[in-house]
Amino acid sequence: MKYFVILFSLSFVLFSCQGQPSSSSSESTIILLENFESNFVDPRNVEIFLPKGYDPTAKKQYKVLYMHDGQNVFNPETSYTKIDWGVDEAIDSLMALKKIEPTIVVASWNNGQKRFPEYMPKAPAFITASDEAKTSLKQNFGVDSLLSDDYLKFLVKELKPYIERNYNVSKKVEDNSIMGSSMGGLISLYAICEYPNEFGAAGCVSTHWPVPMIGGAYMNTLPESLPSPNNHRIYFDYGTKTLDSLYEPHQKKVDLLMRDAGYIEGENWVTKKFEGADHSEKSWRARVHIPLLFLLN
Repeated sequence: MKYFVILFSLSFVLFSCQGQPSSSSSESTIILLENFESNFVDPRNVEIFLPKGYDPTAKKQYKVLYMHDGQNVFNPETSYTKIDWGVDEAIDSLMALKKIEPTIVVASWNNGQKRFPEYMPKAPAFITASDEAKTSLKQNFGVDSLLSDDYLKFLVKELKPYIERNYNVSKKVEDNSIMGSSMGGLISLYAICEYPNEFGAAGCVSTHWPVPMIGGAYMNTLPESLPSPNNHRIYFDYGTKTLDSLYEPHQKKVDLLMRDAGYIEGENWVTKKFEGADHSEKSWRARVHIPLLFLLN
């Protein structure tokens, strides 16, 4: 696999043609944009995976999967547990088997201490949260408010337009998906709810529902905020070990909300339980092909 590094400072004109192969490649490629600058959030690295055979001139444009916690997605050396998700290998294999449509993956790194406030859905959950929750946020993360609305603006107003300018990708809502695990599952669901005209599918892996004081407040917003089931698809899963062992009762409540919103299980929505799976990159790597098949088929 080829790996390129581009020193990036949000100068779209200067970098408008960098990073894109001039012809189709027999190898998959990962491009690292270092310190991608933003008007909404702190700079962070972004990795772009181009699958084997990526053709910048192909008539059929590529689907795009946006992922969070980008340092854990492709590279074991940067991964939190030194085990990556293996999304690059999975995409190449599924494409070779013609199980999914041609897809590139855009993985934005998390920002360390600010990961929680960037990934925890904000409005109106935070507004209804107690003063105790807000004090805890300040003490633990050094911020006065949740940053998820700004994080989504970064994705939708800055990163997504950059990808659409520089790569042969489709802008159709049904061809753009978003996925993450744990808090990344929460922000993926929030993204498809807040921007239903930007994302047609969301993968919520080991979704961390039981956030003290404000997790329940967010779940209560779902009946009014879930996107239309007519043109959106949502994937949920959870394991039964470690942190994942807490998720089932919360997920069952969300499943009821999905049914009430008109989603049909097995068609535009699935929830899967994985016996013995724990809350780790190792577990997510072992089953990553399952949400990929649902999102990208």
